[in-house]
Amino acid sequence: MRVLLLHTGGDSKRVPWANPIGKAFIPLPFLAGDEPDGPILTLFDHILAISAGVLQSFSNKGGLLIMTGDVLPCFDASSMTLPENGAIVITVPAPLSRASKHGVILGSQSDKNTSTLPLVIDLLQKPSSKEMGKRGAMLADGTALLDTGIFVVRGDAFSNLVAFALLDPNPVADILATGEEVSLYEEVAGAWVSARHEWLVSRPLGKKLINALGSSRLYHHCAEELEFLHFGTSSEVLDHLVEDHKGRVLRKQFSDIPGSPLCEVAASASVIGCKVHPCVSVGEGSLVFSCTLVAGTRVGSRCVAMGLTSEEPDSSFTLPDRHCLWRVPVSLKTLSGAQVVLCCGLDDDPKVSFSSGGSFCGGQWGKFIRDRGICKSDLWGPNEDENLWNAKLFPVVSLQEQGISFAMWLMGASRTTFDKNSELTLWCTSHRLSLRDLHRHINFNQLNHEVGEHIATLAGAFLKASIVCGALGRNFSQLCQSIALGGKETAAKLFKESNSLITDLKRENTAFAPSSRVCQALLDICEACGDPCSESISDACVWDAVAAETAVAVGQSVGEMEAANEEIAVPISIRAIIRSRVELPVRLDIVGGWSDTPPWSLERIGCVLNMAVQLDGRSPLCAEVLLHSDGAGVTISDEEGNSIKVDDRSSIQVPFDSDDRFRLVKAALVVTGFTSKNSLSTSGRLDITTCSNVPRGSGLGVSSVLAAAVVKGLLEVKQGDTSSENVTRLVLFLEQIMGTGGGWQDQIGGVYPGIKCTTSMPGRPISLKVEAVPVSDALRQELETRMLVAFTGQVRLAHKVLQIVVRRYLQRDARLIAAINRLAALAKLGEAAFAANDLDAIGEIMTEAWFLHQELDPNCSNSFVDSLFQKVKHLSCGHKLVGAGGGGFAIFIGKDKNATEEMKVLLQSVGPPVQVYSWALFEPESKVVAELD
Repeated sequence: MRVLLLHTGGDSKRVPWANPIGKAFIPLPFLAGDEPDGPILTLFDHILAISAGVLQSFSNKGGLLIMTGDVLPCFDASSMTLPENGAIVITVPAPLSRASKHGVILGSQSDKNTSTLPLVIDLLQKPSSKEMGKRGAMLADGTALLDTGIFVVRGDAFSNLVAFALLDPNPVADILATGEEVSLYEEVAGAWVSARHEWLVSRPLGKKLINALGSSRLYHHCAEELEFLHFGTSSEVLDHLVEDHKGRVLRKQFSDIPGSPLCEVAASASVIGCKVHPCVSVGEGSLVFSCTLVAGTRVGSRCVAMGLTSEEPDSSFTLPDRHCLWRVPVSLKTLSGAQVVLCCGLDDDPKVSFSSGGSFCGGQWGKFIRDRGICKSDLWGPNEDENLWNAKLFPVVSLQEQGISFAMWLMGASRTTFDKNSELTLWCTSHRLSLRDLHRHINFNQLNHEVGEHIATLAGAFLKASIVCGALGRNFSQLCQSIALGGKETAAKLFKESNSLITDLKRENTAFAPSSRVCQALLDICEACGDPCSESISDACVWDAVAAETAVAVGQSVGEMEAANEEIAVPISIRAIIRSRVELPVRLDIVGGWSDTPPWSLERIGCVLNMAVQLDGRSPLCAEVLLHSDGAGVTISDEEGNSIKVDDRSSIQVPFDSDDRFRLVKAALVVTGFTSKNSLSTSGRLDITTCSNVPRGSGLGVSSVLAAAVVKGLLEVKQGDTSSENVTRLVLFLEQIMGTGGGWQDQIGGVYPGIKCTTSMPGRPISLKVEAVPVSDALRQELETRMLVAFTGQVRLAHKVLQIVVRRYLQRDARLIAAINRLAALAKLGEAAFAANDLDAIGEIMTEAWFLHQELDPNCSNSFVDSLFQKVKHLSCGHKLVGAGGGGFAIFIGKDKNATEEMKVLLQSVGPPVQVYSWALFEPESKVVAELD
């Protein structure tokens, strides 16, 4: 777990920044692997998506991305052009009425005919409509360019900024000491705009900023399609959380909440990172974060409560409707462990003055002062603005319970037995702070420590509960990261307890949790303990468990498979020489890959849409098997001239060395029964030759399809079951004993002709349903005209990608599970698109699948592949790498015939190692020729 400190106040661009809850200072948890996307993840997902798009434009040259402000933006950042040297700010057109309340960019016009970036001429702060018109900031359509708070700094501008930050003495230290404010938009960005230098000279750090940064320039990028959600106040945050968001909002995240008979938490309330005791109520539309709510606590509707973690019985509170209550640790020399419990009304504006109708806790200041029996001089000094921002309301205390008592009294919800005068006396004699004071005294280190410790305690409870229940349904890796936030002592204790519990579970060999999942969970805990090389558990143990589970799913162990194949014996009298040659096409996967891979396919439904194709007019994979009546042993050869002779086939046993270039054929011999000492059908000498006419690391399922060819050839010479169903099943098991861990889609892609949509149902044995997708002559012609198949020249290592994805699945990574579920769903949509002759829809599905593959493993692409896709983006309606990604072959669907031809020329112009292949859909059955000599 990571903690995102999201300041949604209007002053968030200033450093050091404030934390009024009326303007919503919210430390938000990022629980990437524990739950599906919820309201908080929705915020962070958008931020990550924008960051990723901008970072793509960095071209690995470094720089700084700054995202700040009180809005959540959404736009296509990948379309940006960044300056080699300088800074750039993202802008968005806005009506003058809105622009007058924000920062406005006065910029030069961009020239669409050149690559020159438009310069920022001046920066206007909350200008009036008249000023914008006079200065030329109003665009032709009556809008103005708003500063979004998103900046990118590169080249010399970045170097200068880093050098400025490393000056000794540190210039920022002076600002922190004096409490003066320096704005990113006005002062820092102003240093990059020469028109601002005259004003900047008189500002804090002004001269130093000009000297350090003034040689660089600020450009702007207008994101006309940008949309944003405003988070200026807590009320707006609650409005966002209470919306349905098409079912994506999960409002009870990472929280320990008793069942409904014991407490009442409204369905629309967001309770995040909390421990809730029985006899607690939380009202409609409220947000409670990082709290322990003890018995007797009452949170009203549309409230915000944060950081109240005491478990003492007298730390209960009553929070009236539309109120905020939060606790903040502060740094004071006179008191260690100092903290403040603050409160206010949801709709209070900290900057509206007493005389202008300002409010506190929803009531007018005058009434509050009379009801509490205090004086204005208790709140404000003689020269201070009389508003909530400056009001010295909140006593500094050493215990949370004391602070809650004061807050209840301030809100008029006191439940103490003290009389009114006693409470007033305690308040008057206490050391009190205002929201403005907190701007200087908040102890961020302590705040982060407290949030981390609270989350670690919750994570430890979830971890142990998941083990005791036996389901192991949570992401232990993420939970362990969350536990680590609590410090070494807390983490060590929780890890030790959890390790003992899960070791007992592993020993019990429970059928409720698969062995592979138990092993992975134990491995996660061992690694979190700093013991990745534990003798009791390792990555190999996890893979062995997956292989064993796959063997059960396909219906046989190695011994059972050998015994089954021994039952078939060819009469000796006719077995002089039997020759079998099997030629198979390669597999192009459209969508659905990964849902076929164990252990996913052993536990969940899988669905893959793929096709069998020939390249350059032939089936590129073949295996030839010769069984001689005389002699013994086996000779294995490949197309590169490598060969090996084994005199005793029974010596071929699993496991195989990962460096053994012939382990595929050896594994085929094992699963077809040719290595059994007791088999009558396997006497005689074998010659096996394999041939592959595609580049290494192609992503075309070569190893699986070639294995299918060998298995089919071996079964043919012994007159075994050569049905596609049996061959597919045997190859699935073959890949597990090889240690490659592949799924079923590759062999189905090559063994079954044409286009097919295959669905797997978990069970013992696993059930596969292969459905041919009808292809009309018109669709075939259009497909062969519009689809390109090209080798990128980038060699992929599928096994490494597979290990990453399988491990994430065994860790129950929620993002990965959601991505694979979507891939399987897209396979059915693709089948429907083929039935409707809609290649444009197929292209869209391919592109979405490619993005999902990058979610599964970001390394499945690289800068070269990205550049290829970008090169033909304007001509293509869909593209992806085939297989696991990382390199190999790519498929493209052009927008039309002419676009495809132009795309082909562009790809060929790249030159080696990129190569465009001719291809054709493979429809007849695989060629099998048996001869008797």
